[in-house]
Amino acid sequence: MSNKVLMKGNEAIGEAAVRAGCRFYFAYPITPQNEIPAYMSKRLPEVKGTFLQAESELAAINMVLGASAAGARCMTSSSSPGISLKQEGFSYIAGSELPAVVVNMMRGGPGLGNISGAQGDYFQATRGGGNGDYHTLVIAPGTVQELADWTVKAFELADKYRIMCLILGDGYLGQMAEPCVLPDFVENLPAKPWALTGKTEDRAQNKIWSLKCSGPDGELNEHNKKLFEKYKTIQENETAAEVYMCDDADVVVCAYGTSARVSKKAIKMLREQGYKVGLFRPITLWPFPEKQLEAACAKAKKILTVEMSMGQMVQDIKLYSGHKPSDVDFYGEPGGIIPSVDVIIEKVKSYV
Repeated sequence: MSNKVLMKGNEAIGEAAVRAGCRFYFAYPITPQNEIPAYMSKRLPEVKGTFLQAESELAAINMVLGASAAGARCMTSSSSPGISLKQEGFSYIAGSELPAVVVNMMRGGPGLGNISGAQGDYFQATRGGGNGDYHTLVIAPGTVQELADWTVKAFELADKYRIMCLILGDGYLGQMAEPCVLPDFVENLPAKPWALTGKTEDRAQNKIWSLKCSGPDGELNEHNKKLFEKYKTIQENETAAEVYMCDDADVVVCAYGTSARVSKKAIKMLREQGYKVGLFRPITLWPFPEKQLEAACAKAKKILTVEMSMGQMVQDIKLYSGHKPSDVDFYGEPGGIIPSVDVIIEKVKSYV
């Protein structure tokens, strides 16, 4: 591991991707993720990689599909409206069982909204977004260090399961600078015998496609069932969460990303005043860490979900916490506004 360096979140993602073996990055600009393509345009040529400015978001994601099919570690990134335009490609990548990494640094919406950080894309990310039955693995880091670490992990998981990994951040995480220990360079990438690298004497020609036309009881039916067996394995093995001071908590605050950073500050202040409050922060949003959430909330009398939206993750908290929906409260600030520490403190005090 290298020494600590001061980096913006977006730049840490770029450097971590390079060190993870990403050599193809396909770009289209949109704020607040533009530091990623800016960084990659300079960095990739230094490692004999390829940076390509695509003509549109749709073109960029389909370039990812092509490079992945050829066996390369590749990625693209965007922000909310741009991610919406990539959704068709997400579905095709899922149907083709291709590994890929995509970054969404969320901004305010709906529509063009504004360029401030927000968390209004949770439903889009965790429910797929594109057509058909599929999932992407969704990771929500909370610090610049986690952005770097989970970028490397995203490439590993993408290759392991032949799935698209979506790193879901927000504009504030992408823009903030923090000390970060960069990961080591990955020396040996996994073999990809399924990739489209041409027929040889040693192997037959590979085929990758998502069109299955053999009828309602045939190829597509079996393909979708196989995909969901894979998703079940991911749900059993790849959940992650931070559980902070929940052992004796009367109130558990649930939040991710920037909202979790603000919530942790409020919890520390409340603890100093004698209130038993804890934080549950999901790091994987799909698969959602259901068992960890239920365990963290086992002794709680009340749950508060804090989001930079009008309430999306709160639906999963109600589903998986083991508590009645009436025991789950919500506090949200949409449109690029950061939740208030004072409001969180006031709400928690009103419960006890």
